[in-house]
Amino acid sequence: MELKVEIEFDELLHAVQQLPEDKRAILEQELSKIREQPKKDEFTDFQKLLLSGPVIGDEQYKEYKEIRKRLNGWRTK
Repeated sequence: MELKVEIEFDELLHAVQQLPEDKRAILEQELSKIREQPKKDEFTDFQKLLLSGPVIGDEQYKEYKEIRKRLNGWRTK
């Protein structure tokens, strides 16, 4: 079951202040769990591996395009 409610921040803050102390402690624990989760912009080990790998340079890319052009010309003859 899912419930979505749109309320202003001030209303939310007021509602949290009205919570009993034990419920507020539970809320604080849940919020700290959210803060401890890895951020979306942090990369996984696999992403780091891919980003640190070799890349093609400008000169190599120009050479690649020239070779592709020659191969495409050879295939159509």
